[in-house]
Amino acid sequence: MMIKRLRVEIRGAVQGVGFRPFVYRLATELALKGWVINDTRGVFLEVEGDETALARFIERLPNEKPPRSIIHSLDVEWLAPIGLTHFEIRHSDDAGTKTVLVLPDIATCSDCLAEVFDPRNRRYRYPFTNCTNCGPRFTIIEALPYDRPNTTMRRFTMCAECQREYENPLDRRFHAQPNACPVCGPQLALWSSRGATLAERDEALHKAAEALRAGKIVAVKGLGGFLLTADAQNAETLTRLRERKPRRDKPFALMARDLTQAQTLVEIDAQAEALLISPESPIVLLRRKQNAPVAENVAPENPYLGVMLPYAPLHHLLLRELDFPVVATSGNLSDEPICIDEHEAVQRLGHIADLFLVHNRPITRHVDDSVMTVMLGESRFLRRARGYAPLPVLLKHEMPTILGVGAHLKNTIALSVRNQIFISQHIGDLETPEAMNAFERVIADFLKLYAATPVAIAHDLHPEYLSTQWAREHVSGFKFQDSDNQLETSNLKLIAVQHHHAHLAACLAENDAKRALGVTWDGTGYGRDGTIWGGEFLLGDAKDFQRVAYLQPFRLPGGDAAIKEPRRSAFALLYEMFGEAIIERNDLAPIRAFTPAERKTLVQMLRQEINAPITTSAGRLFDGVAALIGLHPRVSFEGQAAMALEFLSDWKVSESYHFRLKDESRITAENSSSPLVLDWYPLIEAVLADLSRGIERSIIAAKFHNALVEAIVEVARRIGEENIALSGGCFQNRWLTERAATPLGQAGFRVLLHKQVPPNDGCISLGQVVVAAARMDV
Repeated sequence: MMIKRLRVEIRGAVQGVGFRPFVYRLATELALKGWVINDTRGVFLEVEGDETALARFIERLPNEKPPRSIIHSLDVEWLAPIGLTHFEIRHSDDAGTKTVLVLPDIATCSDCLAEVFDPRNRRYRYPFTNCTNCGPRFTIIEALPYDRPNTTMRRFTMCAECQREYENPLDRRFHAQPNACPVCGPQLALWSSRGATLAERDEALHKAAEALRAGKIVAVKGLGGFLLTADAQNAETLTRLRERKPRRDKPFALMARDLTQAQTLVEIDAQAEALLISPESPIVLLRRKQNAPVAENVAPENPYLGVMLPYAPLHHLLLRELDFPVVATSGNLSDEPICIDEHEAVQRLGHIADLFLVHNRPITRHVDDSVMTVMLGESRFLRRARGYAPLPVLLKHEMPTILGVGAHLKNTIALSVRNQIFISQHIGDLETPEAMNAFERVIADFLKLYAATPVAIAHDLHPEYLSTQWAREHVSGFKFQDSDNQLETSNLKLIAVQHHHAHLAACLAENDAKRALGVTWDGTGYGRDGTIWGGEFLLGDAKDFQRVAYLQPFRLPGGDAAIKEPRRSAFALLYEMFGEAIIERNDLAPIRAFTPAERKTLVQMLRQEINAPITTSAGRLFDGVAALIGLHPRVSFEGQAAMALEFLSDWKVSESYHFRLKDESRITAENSSSPLVLDWYPLIEAVLADLSRGIERSIIAAKFHNALVEAIVEVARRIGEENIALSGGCFQNRWLTERAATPLGQAGFRVLLHKQVPPNDGCISLGQVVVAAARMDV
């Protein structure tokens, strides 16, 4: 028998998932001696014994790993034996570079759920039941490595029974850091809207359910913050919630008791079911069933509902008390981050919620629910947060440590550490002081968590974005506080990244592609020429790009006001075509939407080019066409008009309007020439002609979408680049994405879509880091 020793280092998501007890059980089963430890990079171990047993150990390690673990690298070194006599689990080591993955919060596992509903179990009806296979992670951790003293659970001293579970390597709660029970763990309370305690423990939950049945709005403290809950069947209650929040039209998310109840609401295929019941448990956008038992004002004029299943024991307990699904929308005011502290929640949400179901387990950081959909047979992000953040995008090469501060809307931040780019949870629109405070907290949080000292800050090219201004203010004398000492960095590089280039770079990074034609379509992005881009075709790589095609520019009267008033985009398009005579066209909906005095003011703005910036925005083209056919002259949330246009479209229609491509010369990587311009004049003329003939709006909307698809394919053919990356908020549109990807693929192009981040501005921080790293690698 040949005795040898193995040293193994495992990196990835290997802490807080039962990896050390798994190693312990495997080693002892194979009669191996040694030790295993958590460190700031992952799991480190040595095993000594028979060479054959060691070979079996290293073979079984990745194949039998815990279900929630993710191995990114497994490095093995053979060494001479040193006479190890037993196997032990050692205390964690917090020294060294912090590259271990922090796991997202994980939905309640079936074992814990069975205990919660078992009257014979000591955790019966305990809302904070968890084990190493489930429960809070990212929302409670304060420092690495992931050990109880580094979490908000440190204030709860385990009782004797919980301590025995925690110390037993054969127990699934071995080193489950949030481990607790009704004797020693966090507890529930029900508060009034002013913060007075009305009930505690299980009584609090029962009374919260009674309040929901009575049509009350209850703010529930969950894993990553508060959710505002209400009876999804009660239209009157939801009207009150919309008025108080305020949230006039934007759809509310729903939480269903279980899959059976969800199936009464939406169409669920196998892939959607897998998403709903997954440990990540996101909100999934699915087609609403006819006669779905929810109020119409859950999602007005929307054929889809966003549905999720309970992901914490508290949710399971509450939903089991009810015989109806609940609205479960973020506990915030519009444009503000969700509340995570119960006292803050009473102050900020006291005028919205009638009651507060709270608990005393602190939340370290806010994390919204993730939102996903299924396109082209794969799950796609619309918002990346709980269940997925802050897992990184992995690259094949190491990078400098770079902080990407994201865009203005749908903000996230990103931080590169070696070959990993950690992406924050969704922060939101940086429209309010509260949102900016959250943005700064997340940055400080990431830098502290990974003890990272950036050498550069990457930001958007737009000089007025608050994230850009923050980067400029912090580029010199940049500081952050870690747990031991204050680290300072000065003279950081400041790298401005064009918005749509960041979209392209993010898509390239996710797909491990070097170069592509990026079809980057959205509402707003500051261009290199100082105009507002948004209908771009960028040919390039992470380092640079060439703008090879774009939508015909037009002016937006009122600038940002046009984002909330699609009628302004329609007016601008018509003015470009017909000039000042357009003010007399009372037959057109967007013209009728303005008074005669307002029309004259708009014409003056456009004629004198005052507060009327130039744009090539595809998002504003969507808005303009929507308003032109009578949809949403004003909107209450971003993308509302474009969504209505998509939902109206008749999928059976194959006819198309057409763009005129100006400049017929071919553009290739070898032969660059002036960009192609997608002239929308013929398209708008055709829309007007169909309107005058009384053609159904559903057909007009479909022909418009088909024209966009036709234009994408035609430009791709003319450019000749093999890879086509589709990115930007417009590619949240199912029709546009699926109908563009299919003919592109049939024509031999490789279509690159986002997989780990959304196509909207939630991907910008990732792209910023990728571009900045490429530019520094010279």
